[in-house]
Amino acid sequence: MEISNLRKLFLILLFLSSFQLCKAFGGVVNSLAKLRFDGKTGEFRILQVADMHYGDGKTTPCEDVLPQQMSSCSDLNTTDYIFRMIHAEKPHLIVFTGDNIFGFDATDPVKSMEAAFAPAISSNIPWAAVLGNHDQESTLSREGVMKHIVGMKSTLSQLNPPDVPDIDGFGNYNLEVHGIEGSELTNKSVLNLYFLDSGDYSTVPSIPGYGWIKPSQQFWFQRTSRKLKKTYMHTSNAMKAPAPGLAYFHIPLPEYASFDSSNFTGVRQEGISSASINSGFFTTMVEAGDVKAAFAGHDHLNDFCGKLMDINLCYAGGFGYHAYGKAGWSRRARMVVASLEKTGKGGWGDVKSIKTWKRLDDEHLTTIDTQVLWSKRSAGARRKKPIGHH
Repeated sequence: MEISNLRKLFLILLFLSSFQLCKAFGGVVNSLAKLRFDGKTGEFRILQVADMHYGDGKTTPCEDVLPQQMSSCSDLNTTDYIFRMIHAEKPHLIVFTGDNIFGFDATDPVKSMEAAFAPAISSNIPWAAVLGNHDQESTLSREGVMKHIVGMKSTLSQLNPPDVPDIDGFGNYNLEVHGIEGSELTNKSVLNLYFLDSGDYSTVPSIPGYGWIKPSQQFWFQRTSRKLKKTYMHTSNAMKAPAPGLAYFHIPLPEYASFDSSNFTGVRQEGISSASINSGFFTTMVEAGDVKAAFAGHDHLNDFCGKLMDINLCYAGGFGYHAYGKAGWSRRARMVVASLEKTGKGGWGDVKSIKTWKRLDDEHLTTIDTQVLWSKRSAGARRKKPIGHH
């Protein structure tokens, strides 16, 4: 969508005022309190931004927009869209799921990253990022890109778990979202977020195509999941069931191809560009039992969520204007909101439901495809069903 001169001025003023505020408060979220549910609403709100493909800013043109949009369209439209989403949805965390910059068109990858993540930083909102397959295609390696991200303001991104030195990839880590301050779950993670590097391209000559989540990463995920479940269910204020988890990575798993229009919400307008082999991470998540939904990017024209073996596999849809898209089909972002249960004493308990919807970058930031990804009640009902005999 076209940005008027007045709107550009507003963006600059907003950025500067936010930046000054950020500086006044130290600007670094990493050292502040843990991620935590909102004490007034009982919610934790996550904005997923997939495939910004940021280049060099205002000199980088848009891809696949309507003819009347071309002359005034650039990376700044992507920046504008993030600001609009922040203002409209007030997320507690922003997750960037890879191809954050488009390396081939990023003359200086550091400057491109600074510009791409600027709305989150200047708004002083915690954010996390994983890498896609294009982030390293400028002058920095994948490790170099992730190391720079980890050092940026407001980010909770991590290079890798310090106790797993031999893990594959860069940007494998987890974040804990704790219960309401002052509640019985103040010191417990009631929502667990897993971030994994799905790689870029295969390095095995006999296997063509994209990268995948490797055994070392899956071992780390399994160990982390077990540890979180043990803490949640077997220490003070022990809970009966594991805390729900969400997983974020760039390249979709082969299981994303399991759906058709009869059993997903959203659209599939292109093929599923997963790795050409199946490394088994979906099975690993099913076995762990805590992940309720996984979120990917990569295929910009797909924005669906489908449920397979009680795990929702979701795309966000393409966000960035320098990324390929479809003229007339709005860029989009995915929101995920986890809500806590109200206790009998008027306080807050554990997570009762996880919902999602998408917002289009049109005049009204139209909300579409609202759905419940998981609820405590339906999960309990499923567990009580008898197992059939064959």
